[in-house]
Amino acid sequence: MAQLSENAIVQINEICDRYADEKTPLMMILSDIQKEYGYIPLEVQELVSQRTGVSVAEIYGVVTFYSFFSLKPKGKYVIGCCLGTACYVKGAQQVVDKFTEILKINPGETTEDGLFTLDALRCIGACAIAPAVSINGKVYPKVKVSEVPGIIDELREKGGE
Repeated sequence: MAQLSENAIVQINEICDRYADEKTPLMMILSDIQKEYGYIPLEVQELVSQRTGVSVAEIYGVVTFYSFFSLKPKGKYVIGCCLGTACYVKGAQQVVDKFTEILKINPGETTEDGLFTLDALRCIGACAIAPAVSINGKVYPKVKVSEVPGIIDELREKGGE
């Protein structure tokens, strides 16, 4: 989406129009764009700024503050490894390290094939089942380092679906 297509511009304008009567529409607009495209690059932020009158600086601040939003495309499978206190104490860092080793990416990065994004999260509210990993919203409980290769293999098999 680096150069916005006419179709993308029309769609983003439609999203902005959807919230024209809202007093503070920015979060709703950005949320809908994130759901539609998977990320919110600068070109889109500029278009939203023109449509809403909110400065690009403010929009950028919102996009970079909330972990739900992304400036770069995410993979088909977003692997979120919780590093909150309970998960960390139960070995979550070793789980992250194993994902990093196998996928050859660091947290915050996406594999070259666009299949996986690895994220290190602060807390996903699953402390009782620590260490927890979230993949596209599905929570994997009590993940062991030895289970990581199988999780990745399972997702790779699904990859083309």
